[in-house]
Amino acid sequence: MGGAGSAQDPFPPYALRDYALIADGERGAVVGPRGEIVWMCAPRWDSDAVFASLVGGEGAYAVTPEARFVWGGYYEEGSLIWRSRWVTDEGVIECREALAFPGDARRVVLLRRIVAGDAPARVAASLDARGEFGRRALRGLRRDGDGWWAGRLGDLHLRWSGDVGAAEVLRAGRGSRLALHLTVPPGAHRDLVLELSDRPFAQPPPDAGAAWQETEAGWQRAVPPLGGVTAGRDARHAYAVLRGLTSASGGMVAAATTSLPERAEAGRNYDYRYAWIRDQCYAGQAVAAVGAHPLLDQAVGFVSERLHEDGPRLAPAYTVAGGRVPDQRELDLPGYPGGFDLVGNWVNRQFQLDALGESLLLLAAAARHDRLDSGARQAAEIAAAAIAERWDEPDAGIWEIDNQPWTHSRLTCAAGLRAAARSCASPALATEWSGLADVIVADTAKRSVHPSGRWQRSPADDGLDAALLLPPLRGAVPADDPRTLQTLRAYAAELTQDGYAYRFRHDDRALREAEGAFLLCGFVLALALHQQGDEVQAARWFERNRAACGTAGLFAEEYDVAERQLRGNLPQAFVHALLLECAARLGSSWRPE
Repeated sequence: MGGAGSAQDPFPPYALRDYALIADGERGAVVGPRGEIVWMCAPRWDSDAVFASLVGGEGAYAVTPEARFVWGGYYEEGSLIWRSRWVTDEGVIECREALAFPGDARRVVLLRRIVAGDAPARVAASLDARGEFGRRALRGLRRDGDGWWAGRLGDLHLRWSGDVGAAEVLRAGRGSRLALHLTVPPGAHRDLVLELSDRPFAQPPPDAGAAWQETEAGWQRAVPPLGGVTAGRDARHAYAVLRGLTSASGGMVAAATTSLPERAEAGRNYDYRYAWIRDQCYAGQAVAAVGAHPLLDQAVGFVSERLHEDGPRLAPAYTVAGGRVPDQRELDLPGYPGGFDLVGNWVNRQFQLDALGESLLLLAAAARHDRLDSGARQAAEIAAAAIAERWDEPDAGIWEIDNQPWTHSRLTCAAGLRAAARSCASPALATEWSGLADVIVADTAKRSVHPSGRWQRSPADDGLDAALLLPPLRGAVPADDPRTLQTLRAYAAELTQDGYAYRFRHDDRALREAEGAFLLCGFVLALALHQQGDEVQAARWFERNRAACGTAGLFAEEYDVAERQLRGNLPQAFVHALLLECAARLGSSWRPE
């Protein structure tokens, strides 16, 4: 945990494992142990932050006990309704927190309900909203006669309502903030409702009770029961996280945050508030493994639209509205400790061949559930034609590095072609796509099989790579192919330690000194072992990596094994997707698709 707050920095940063996320599909808010919301962009995922203290900017929104306390918290099952829970010297206090769900793309409604236990609950609330990552202060603050507050953050309109009539305006430096002290009687509750909108408010503030009921009902509709899976509670939570990260457009952000460092002072900071095609496909395929649920349809819709629009020029990532990811730029903020702050992503300049193969795998998975319309079937034809045009071009690959003819990218395209030929192609196209898959595999085998008999990363790189475990899982080559077996054996021997898996070897350093364990890879290894019938080891890898989450059950991209700390942006969607797929598949024997 971080240290105690001070007047200069009342909400210092904590270890990532200590944060929770509330989200509504259109944006997310990161909540810390002191009840502080330290990150939220508004009105959309990729908008400027209005609470940016997580990365060293100004702005936070806190509800904190006034007595000494020990912190905890939990999600209400099947939702992203979070309950901060504090055991204080005076009694137990909870703060129920959510973004009104489902979200409105143009208007944020943030609900907080302070609940007292058997003793009075004394809390301090502080609202310090700042536009443009902390640069633009709250202006024009005024109190309405009905007891709510309103003001402006640049182009955004702000309103704070509920039990806030006794709040005081504190002016210091640039702009104003609101402070409130509440004492909630035993067994009672008090509501705080914060709204942010890019349009003037046309209606009175929402009724908190009704907003809570609608949010509860919304989550009940959105997250299915998921019977018959391994680790059912965590599987449902993974689904809820994926739903919370998915906009009404169908686009799913890779993570809710930007710039949280993968390794301190290593320069590996990225903005993940965009929809990666690969990640979207991983999530859709994971959902397909548990049933024909709405998140599958949303993934298919978003990916299909991008294929129709861009075809062979499919970008690796888009905004959730389907727009171009902006260029990367720094914000001149301190950043999360060990990192620096930036927005945008240079992925907008890359070609990632495997995204075309993953798109076909997604569409084939949906076809097996009879969830493809004519537009999606046409999207499959577009993706297959794009592979035919570009499969022999170098690309940036799954790890987004230098352009090479990456083995994983090519084999993923072969897997997608084979799956689509079986599930969503006419007989003539099925023959054509299967034949192209054979050509790609044969050409790749000539150039990228190591002398030991395993796959290697590329013709110019004879190293191992966790990504090479994926193509056999997706059907590019058989599970009993000697190259599959040798790759799995070599990977488990050379790129894993103490139950955690790494992407590839960077240099001669020990694995954990080069980067954190990659949690996605641990779950992929569990699936690979399960495919081979090694149920005991598959379960071991699943459980080991499942336990690497934070208090709120959220996973970042990497895990520092030595320090037992999460690293990178939070929560990382593709890690939750692979957990969900493992939970679906490990409960029964492997079934080829």
